[in-house]
Amino acid sequence: MTNSSKLKGVFLIALGATSYGMLATFVKMAYTEGFTTPEVTIAQFIYGITGILLINAFQKAQNKNQATKATPKTIAQLLLAGTSLGMTSVFYYLAVKYIPVSIAIVLLMQTVWMGVVFEMILEKKIPSGKKIISMVVVLLGTALATNIIENQMVFDWRGILLGLLSAASFTTTMFTANRVGIGISSAQRSLYMLLGGAVIVFGFAIANQTGAFHFEIFAKWGIVLALFGTIIPPLLFNAGFPLTGIGLGSIVSALELPVSVLMAYFLLNENVHGLQWLGIGLIILAIVIMNSNVKKLD
Repeated sequence: MTNSSKLKGVFLIALGATSYGMLATFVKMAYTEGFTTPEVTIAQFIYGITGILLINAFQKAQNKNQATKATPKTIAQLLLAGTSLGMTSVFYYLAVKYIPVSIAIVLLMQTVWMGVVFEMILEKKIPSGKKIISMVVVLLGTALATNIIENQMVFDWRGILLGLLSAASFTTTMFTANRVGIGISSAQRSLYMLLGGAVIVFGFAIANQTGAFHFEIFAKWGIVLALFGTIIPPLLFNAGFPLTGIGLGSIVSALELPVSVLMAYFLLNENVHGLQWLGIGLIILAIVIMNSNVKKLD
């Protein structure tokens, strides 16, 4: 693979990660305008599904119906896998109601060590040396980023719990997405997983939307949330990862963390202290370590 192709892949993944990093700040801004979590998630998923449907139709027309179609079994597996995607949105968006975006994104990044634990339990794989080092570095970085060590910050326990649940559900999404429906197009996979996620989102909305539904969310924030959270990142990641490989791609995708914190700092006026930046840097370092090719640590 040429350096120009790899550079193109890095650029695409960086844009996708930047897009994801902006998302939580937009959600928090929607909250300040009086919109609820059910309204935010429903608007995002409806527009997201519509967008992915259009992409599927375009690809179908281009390929003249020659694309591999998903079997009923694969569709069922993707729908089931998509439920964790819906849970991630619900848990993460609820978390930013109770805690700062800069803390919620740090909690979401616990996927680094949760993925290792999932792999150890489900696939009976003993973690390599560099994975264990990465887990320790992530936990240390989290302690610094949330200022637990100096105990200077007091957070709503609901936000902390929801943030960790979002990390667990996102880990499940990544774990299953890389193993289910590999033979079909990424657009098809995205569509069925979004439909599975929509079941969770709509169920959550029916149970929790107490007042009248504010349909203005579709005009004000729906398209923005769908573009930055549902449509653009998967398309860019699917185009970029084959060019960079999983290791380099995962490192570049960690850009989501500082982007999310910077967005919260500039647009939401959240305070981010020096130790927090050090913790964020350590979490990114852990991702670099885990995806590096240093064989001595294996």
